[in-house]
Amino acid sequence: MTTTIAVAGKGGTGKTTVCAMIIRYLTRHGLGPVLAIDADPSSNLNLVLGLPLDERETVGHIREDMLAQVQTDKTAGVMTGGLVSGLTKHDYFDYHIRSIIVEGDDVDLLAMGRPEGPGCYCPANNAMRLVIDRLSDQYPFVVMDNEAGLEHLSRRTTRDVEHLLLVTDPSQRGVVAARRAAELVSELNIRVGQLHLVVNRLPGGTIPPTLQTEIETVGAPLLGVIPADNTLLEFEFSGRPLIELGDDSPVYQAVAGMMKRLAIGP
Repeated sequence: MTTTIAVAGKGGTGKTTVCAMIIRYLTRHGLGPVLAIDADPSSNLNLVLGLPLDERETVGHIREDMLAQVQTDKTAGVMTGGLVSGLTKHDYFDYHIRSIIVEGDDVDLLAMGRPEGPGCYCPANNAMRLVIDRLSDQYPFVVMDNEAGLEHLSRRTTRDVEHLLLVTDPSQRGVVAARRAAELVSELNIRVGQLHLVVNRLPGGTIPPTLQTEIETVGAPLLGVIPADNTLLEFEFSGRPLIELGDDSPVYQAVAGMMKRLAIGP
């Protein structure tokens, strides 16, 4: 059975870092292989995982290429393209999505890429969702890095989620974005097992009363806090992937504690 953990929040709150630490925890405890899905159009999950990524090899590009092949020239009234060798949409996505998976040690990466352009995407999204769901079933854990708007979850282009972690930094804008994401889950009827709030980059690791008041408006229980740590900046400037953080890292220890509270791992 596959457990899906999704992470969302305002850009810059450190949700990609949280994803990296979750993946490190899972692989560190032999719970892999893990399928990492980068559902943020900025596509930088590969950097914290130390994996290569061709920006042209994303699910979004595959979808656009498929639609371009089957579009109709309305002026001439003839087909300008068709799927090669009579492939169905499902077979087309299955072949191409598997071809762009970046394989690592105990973690594979799939980048969703750019959002949709003009045109009808429903048939393509339905076929794509089925392929990704079937692919995900081959992994014990799926970890998704989402944008704040939860686009892929709201369009059902990825599987249902057992745990959705809403990440905020100690700022009003971050908390507002987390609250809005929690509201979207209800408004869009997204199937999520449990919502959790994570406060990242907290100086001193203690929540001040003013921030606590804001947190209580989010509508998701606080799972934990992650202290601010300059070591992450050193990794960033040196180009080292965060997945290489040591077990003694306070950031890793904080996320590991959250996973244990979710009864994941030892």
